[in-house]
Amino acid sequence: MTKFYYHKISKTKKIRYLKYYQKNRDYIVFLHGFMSNLDGKKPKTFLNFAKKNKLGFLALEYSGHGKSSGKFTNGNISKWTKETSFLIKRVVKTNKIIFIGSSMGAWIALNQFKLFKKQIRGFLGIGSAPEFLENLMWKKFSKKIKSEIIKNRIYNLKHGDYVYPITLQLIKDGRKNQILNKKIKLSIKVTMVHGQKDKVVPVSYSKKILKIFQNCEKKLVIIKNGDHSLSSAKYLKLLKKELKLIVN
Repeated sequence: MTKFYYHKISKTKKIRYLKYYQKNRDYIVFLHGFMSNLDGKKPKTFLNFAKKNKLGFLALEYSGHGKSSGKFTNGNISKWTKETSFLIKRVVKTNKIIFIGSSMGAWIALNQFKLFKKQIRGFLGIGSAPEFLENLMWKKFSKKIKSEIIKNRIYNLKHGDYVYPITLQLIKDGRKNQILNKKIKLSIKVTMVHGQKDKVVPVSYSKKILKIFQNCEKKLVIIKNGDHSLSSAKYLKLLKKELKLIVN
């Protein structure tokens, strides 16, 4: 049974997270996507990978996600980035870090590079979605939807079986967190894995991420017939293979 932990970030709010403590070892830090949680297959897969390879592990549910406190509609990229930074400082401390960012999690991971630059030794992106709020949502919304968001400060976006409450403050905050216009100079291994049939985020976003990295070993893996989540057994096996190449 997977053991979860909780950390108070205020008197009334707490963050749920997974950890596997290893002294003086590299840590895998897994960051999930938009409106996701730690109950899926990927967090547990990477936790077991860490245990098998004697690595530390950290994964958290941002506020408003999963069983962490807070309303999703009060959250934004800046807040979730700060929560992630806080947990890394508390759990990982000064150990080396290998980030795994799934969808929006890749954006949150990229936001950590400035703060933890000296500790990072690898980055694995899965269906990475940096700046998706502006480019994949706002710019594609109709005038009617944009007007509703501006007027009501929120719009319930229906996508398949899910409803995503998109707030005006979330969109505006996303604009403050532009990352694709930056340059990251680090001698690390960076691998982007993207499903060829991803209907949520185009493969071009993984390519854009690779362009911002300089002086590093870069790799793009496009999975034929792969979807956005890449959570099936065969895809998880491939992700572990790519992670192993970064770790070694």
